[in-house]
Amino acid sequence: MTTSLGLCHQSHPLLGHLVVDHAHDGRVGVLRAIAPDLTDNRYRLVVMNPDAPPVAWLAPEGGGLEWTTSPDAIEAAR
Repeated sequence: MTTSLGLCHQSHPLLGHLVVDHAHDGRVGVLRAIAPDLTDNRYRLVVMNPDAPPVAWLAPEGGGLEWTTSPDAIEAAR
């Protein structure tokens, strides 16, 4: 069960941990957030919960450009 963390973000037991992204050939990254992707919002202003499904936001362990994937495609890295 997830709970709201505010600003459209949801809780997840793997937040801040290394995960494997099976939708991107096993790429490994740090789970930074579970939140909607609002790239189609040209004003970058959110005044209500968007009608968009949440995605997992991942960042490379050593830093770099984040990417998104389905929350169902990730699992804890071993």
